[in-house]
Amino acid sequence: MSTRPSTSQNSYSTTYSSDFKYHHLSRIQKVTPSVARYSTSSYPSGGCEERKSLKSAHGLVGLRNLGNTCFMNSILQCLSNTESLRDYCMEDYCMEDNGGLMEEFVSLMQSMWSSYGREAVSAFKFKTQIDRSAPMFVGFKQQDAHELLHYLLDGLHKEVRVTAATAGRRGTEGIFDDMSDDEKGKVMWSNYLERENSKIVELFGGQLKSTVTCHHCGFCSTVFDPFWTLSLPIVKGPMTTIMDCMRLFTKEDILDGYEKVTCFRCKVKRQCSKKFSIQKFPKILVLHLKRFSQAPRTKLYTNVTFPAKNLDLKPFASENNVNTVYNLYAVSNHMGTSTKTGHYTAYCCSPVSGEWYNFDDSKVTPICSSKVRSDSAYILFYELSS
Repeated sequence: MSTRPSTSQNSYSTTYSSDFKYHHLSRIQKVTPSVARYSTSSYPSGGCEERKSLKSAHGLVGLRNLGNTCFMNSILQCLSNTESLRDYCMEDYCMEDNGGLMEEFVSLMQSMWSSYGREAVSAFKFKTQIDRSAPMFVGFKQQDAHELLHYLLDGLHKEVRVTAATAGRRGTEGIFDDMSDDEKGKVMWSNYLERENSKIVELFGGQLKSTVTCHHCGFCSTVFDPFWTLSLPIVKGPMTTIMDCMRLFTKEDILDGYEKVTCFRCKVKRQCSKKFSIQKFPKILVLHLKRFSQAPRTKLYTNVTFPAKNLDLKPFASENNVNTVYNLYAVSNHMGTSTKTGHYTAYCCSPVSGEWYNFDDSKVTPICSSKVRSDSAYILFYELSS
């Protein structure tokens, strides 16, 4: 049910061995390439300029459950409380009345931020728009919130992306010979933005570096991949930390036996080591905890502890990044035994008041910040510290 596109269209490598490239792609979610109150009866007719004066509602409004749509409500509340995305929707995005996904998303954000203490909002029109373009979400069955989030980021990006006139005209073969990996990563990111630039990429887009090293000749293959979210394996046990999960995600793996890859220099399959690191940290970092196994579809209830403030990911940076510190502002929670059953809620820190709230479909209630960390945490939303 994934909407992820082919990885071959989105990764960019400084070498050209297909076997090497395959083993670079196993852990990431790929990328294709303040607000004032106003009436919710219709969208403001004054366009962008009028909306710039609409800046400081509370946004503490629930979303009606349309029938097993708690997974969607949870993700929408997390995105609604993403301050920079909210501001873009309310101030900078100009409605074109084309009925697209972004139009419905902006309209829904408007309704959610229109007044304080009002009745729950219906996301029916937004759900209908999703159904038109994503058959896997048609109907009212429980779905995986992470799959929906990935689809939404990808879909919103496609509708607002800008492609430069020079995109695709420049080749890369041979230009990396005398470059450091840091320089290569910057060039690859610049080339990517020429093809796939958007506000969604500006906020959620990060760059992962994966390195495969041949144990026979020492040749190192480097691939840089854009990502929306990072899916972290969970260290098994009653309790672990988000840093332990990051260490497991970035740990060096040995590729041997049937996992051997063809070395670009040796031209034969060799034992290799593979390692991930973060080349470019996004403004909004989304960490997906892989609580569900594929077969059988069971859930890990490990309590993953994570900080609300000052999550420093410098140990996982490829280079000497200036800022690697994040603050938590939203959590999508799952209660139940599988992605097809159970219930989703969201804990979000209001960008207006700085207080935490529990968004449980139609209900919105204050919550103590100490209650945010639980074994139900499924998707963590962090913002890069300024």
